[in-house]
Amino acid sequence: MHSREPTQVMRCWTVAAALAAVVSGGVGAWAYAGTGASTADLLRDLAVGWAYAGAGLAAWWRRPANATGPLMTAVGVTWFLGNLQGTTIPPLFALGAWWEGLNVAVLAHLVLAYPDGRTGSPATRRIVLLGYGLVATGGLLRTLAFDPAAHPGGSYLACRDCGPNPLFTPSLGDLFPTFDAGFRAIGWAVSFAVVVAVVRRWQRASVARRRALLPAWLAVLVATSFLLWDVLVVLVPAGEPVEGAVGVFSDVAQTAVPLAFLVGLLRMRLQRAEVGGLVMEVGGDPDPGRLREALVPVLGDPGLRLGVWRPAAGAYVDAAGEPVEEAATGSTRIDAAGGAPLALLRHDPAVAEDEELLRSAVAALRLALENVWLQAEARAAGARVVEAADSERRRLERDLHDGAQARLVFALMTLRRVEKGLADHPDEELRRAVGDVERSLRLAVEELRGLAHGIHPAVLTRDGLASALRELAGRAELPVVVAAEDRRFAPHVEATAYFTVSEALANSAKHARARAVSVSARHRDGRLVVEAVDDGIGGARHDHLGGGLRGLADRVSAVGGVLTVHSPPGGGTRVVAELPCE
Repeated sequence: MHSREPTQVMRCWTVAAALAAVVSGGVGAWAYAGTGASTADLLRDLAVGWAYAGAGLAAWWRRPANATGPLMTAVGVTWFLGNLQGTTIPPLFALGAWWEGLNVAVLAHLVLAYPDGRTGSPATRRIVLLGYGLVATGGLLRTLAFDPAAHPGGSYLACRDCGPNPLFTPSLGDLFPTFDAGFRAIGWAVSFAVVVAVVRRWQRASVARRRALLPAWLAVLVATSFLLWDVLVVLVPAGEPVEGAVGVFSDVAQTAVPLAFLVGLLRMRLQRAEVGGLVMEVGGDPDPGRLREALVPVLGDPGLRLGVWRPAAGAYVDAAGEPVEEAATGSTRIDAAGGAPLALLRHDPAVAEDEELLRSAVAALRLALENVWLQAEARAAGARVVEAADSERRRLERDLHDGAQARLVFALMTLRRVEKGLADHPDEELRRAVGDVERSLRLAVEELRGLAHGIHPAVLTRDGLASALRELAGRAELPVVVAAEDRRFAPHVEATAYFTVSEALANSAKHARARAVSVSARHRDGRLVVEAVDDGIGGARHDHLGGGLRGLADRVSAVGGVLTVHSPPGGGTRVVAELPCE
């Protein structure tokens, strides 16, 4: 599915999210400043939160159908919630204490949903729900037992004068260390589960998918590093200078994470855009080998196999002629719009995880293969038209030869007998009239024979192309040398070759001022190659050739052949027709 242009509703959502990021950042910075934080601390804190929000808004705008953008924006907005514990306003303090870890839960959701915006497996969804549940319930229990005056280290802000906490329940105050330790322990367990899930996804992923998952790995690496540091600080306090330095490094590193997510998303968008150029890359007549070579880098699967449907074999066949079987997993069929089978992709099952990329590749393949199919159908239709026309020409030639021409010959023979019987007739005018009629009939027979030969020479049907070319050379207006193989081809192929040579000889005699022409017809690599070369003045341009030769070019193309004309000035003219044949 391709992302749509931003709609008015989406524009409203992104504007609202941007305002929420600005307000939360402003309020969070104000609250953080109340704890005595330096300007550098405030700027680093704003940089991290707004980096997530800005990258998320950009991703949301560029790919509105993908939930990754909203999740990144949510990480940025919730980043500042914990800072509210730096205020002396009770409701704000309670809000910050309760939802301090919400941004971490959203970040875990983002890591597990990246890059498609979907969590996928039920196990992954359970991890996400556990993270949110921990913040909602564990955060509440921890807040109910949290007295900032009694436990100044209970918040990362370490503000003894902040608060008060309106949710604090004195009877639970002694349980705060237990609740806090349990909260942290479950948080570490959830974080570990996220790491395990990401590692498993990486192990199952294709090469292209692994490249897409790199930002998630960066986020996990940064989060894990500082999680381990958090554990270490609890076990072995390192002192304020070291903790401050680590905090600075943490903020800088975390600023890079949302940018990595954004770059990854945009790169995937470009990768899917590359699929659109697949049809142009493989050309107008792609074979399975070229299609597979173009698909491997796009899908990132070196073991990819592509089988094209061969109706004669009733199977999908690859470039080497080997059948490609459909499997339970890792197979994607490509059918035409009408449901007819076109091809089968056998790929790493991990490729199917990137559904959008796979759908884009399938759509591009369908377009390329349907284009080939339509071209083949057009050639087949053209060949049928040419074959039908040739059949009709042969029928007309037979009808003229066996019908009108035979009757005229019979009438001529009868008239000659009459003329002999009138040899001694005293009426000279009658004898002269009979002679005129006899000469007219003879001319009519010759013209009709020439017409029938022009429609379709009988010798072509009877004896084949070589004999027909030799007869054509004998009737030419200039010397013609013929070198043709004595073998038969399909009737429409022979007819196309014959009329190509006929038109070339006519042009050589009329326009090229040639003194001689050589004609050849030979079978080469499954094609009949017919050439007519003269020694004329040359200089003929293909786009300025006579209508007859242009019509022949269309006819040659209709049967799947190619007509080329090479005519340098002063170098003669060479007409070559290459016709596919069995």
